[in-house]
Amino acid sequence: MMKSKLELRNIKHSFESKNKKVEVFSNLSLQVGAGEFVSIVGPSGSGKTTLFQIIGGLIRPASGEIWLEGEEISGKKGLISYMPQQPALFPWRSIESNVVLAQEITGTSRSQALEEAREWLGRVGLSGYEKEYPHVLSGGMQQRVSFLRALLSPRELMCLDEPFGSLDSLTRQEMQAWLLSIWEKNKRSVLFVTHSIEEALYLSDRIYVLSDKPTTVLKELTIPFPRPRLESVMLELAFQQLRQEIYGIMRKEHTVEKVIRK
Repeated sequence: MMKSKLELRNIKHSFESKNKKVEVFSNLSLQVGAGEFVSIVGPSGSGKTTLFQIIGGLIRPASGEIWLEGEEISGKKGLISYMPQQPALFPWRSIESNVVLAQEITGTSRSQALEEAREWLGRVGLSGYEKEYPHVLSGGMQQRVSFLRALLSPRELMCLDEPFGSLDSLTRQEMQAWLLSIWEKNKRSVLFVTHSIEEALYLSDRIYVLSDKPTTVLKELTIPFPRPRLESVMLELAFQQLRQEIYGIMRKEHTVEKVIRK
């Protein structure tokens, strides 16, 4: 049986909007194993970002539990590494100072953190930019810095919230391959949110397909493609069949939801 790094058990949550109660999650359960790359795909508005806020302790669910490494952590902050949709780099801090931010917060000495940051910046093609500021970097380069900040955090679980959603298609594909090459060398536990079925299939060990609100898991899929994984896997028939299966699930859910709302 897979040892869980993260486990969400029967999460329920709602909020008030225009004096109306909106149910966000309904008995949502999922898990991420140690060293596993798990993706979440689902329709816009299904609460994927809210789910990360719950995991990170910024929001406490109405009911249900969040477990991390065998400990119940609902409502506790500072226990995960997080990468948002935008790079969210501080413009007044140099590239290396942005990278070491999470380490500084958790008490790592600045000299040790800087040494590690400079080593990693060289590994990811950003050698020479250590003292520069974020505005001189392209979008893809800024995302690399943001990812390194999450990677070098001492927290084992990484939550990545659509990190490539704002990039153009070519840069996005390059960043996917780059992320995969870095992850396969480190095997951190990752929970990855994306709107792209192809991206989820290419990167993941498992995928959870979510419904619209009130959100629950429609399907859990184990991805059969071996690692290390090459971009050419996206041309395989099995890849296209899985893509169509997930698309079909989401399309059916969307159609049913439209009928119910009528």
